[in-house]
Amino acid sequence: MAETSSGADGLFNRPEIGLTGRPVREIPDPAPLDRHGPATVIAMCNQKGGVGKTTSTINMGAAIAEYGRRVLLVDLDPQGALSAGLGINYDDLDVTVYNLLVDSSANVTEALHHTGVEGLDVVPANIDLSAAEIQLVNEVGREQSLARALRPVMHDYDFIIIDCQPSLGLLTVNALSCADSVIIPMECEYFSLRGLALLMDTVDKVRDRLNFRLDVLGILVTMFDRRTNHSKEVMERVVDVFGDKVFDTVITRTVRFPETSVAGEPITSWAPSSQGAAQYRHLAAEVIERA
Repeated sequence: MAETSSGADGLFNRPEIGLTGRPVREIPDPAPLDRHGPATVIAMCNQKGGVGKTTSTINMGAAIAEYGRRVLLVDLDPQGALSAGLGINYDDLDVTVYNLLVDSSANVTEALHHTGVEGLDVVPANIDLSAAEIQLVNEVGREQSLARALRPVMHDYDFIIIDCQPSLGLLTVNALSCADSVIIPMECEYFSLRGLALLMDTVDKVRDRLNFRLDVLGILVTMFDRRTNHSKEVMERVVDVFGDKVFDTVITRTVRFPETSVAGEPITSWAPSSQGAAQYRHLAAEVIERA
């Protein structure tokens, strides 16, 4: 009789057990829609940089669009990584999310850009956005500026996904104030785990003071390296603390994601048969199920 593995390695190597250490759930493909809207608004948020927020926003959004949903991605980071990751030359734009935030006469339809993925649009950002927090600080209802800007297209989309900058400043508070829920991408390493408590506290404050419907849709573990005990130990800790809030889908490390950034398109179209594409499709089905 073959020797049975034990400990963390044995747990994660059992085929019926997912990378979260829980049994793998079969999620059926989402049913087709007979009409679109109103949109469910999701903020992709983590004050720590380099955790896969933008990569997850692009690829999850594209995968949701594959399921027949209309999706709008909003770039709320002055670095414009989401815009660049979808092939948009963001330096030469006349209307960006910055204009929508600081100018009440600006129309969101003027800022919309279609992508190469059917049903996937984007509102881009560039370095101009870095001035928005200063300009908004004395405005009445400054935390609701993004909600005001997006209101005209709420019934045109099924999902609006906001890619937040890596901070908990006024721009991120704007995203949380208009969102129905938050997805927290978290790199599978110890320091990312420590920062979750601060982010959860911010979500609680926004819920209490600005947006009573705000909830955490899920915690998305990214950059998981199944070869290291550290990743497995952090995963076990996250699941112990947050339980079912952790998505079943886990995004593993792959060289494909940097390639897609250079190509300016999602992994679902750049490498549609890859493991990364399959993971984001499974995540998209989970998000649609939870939302």
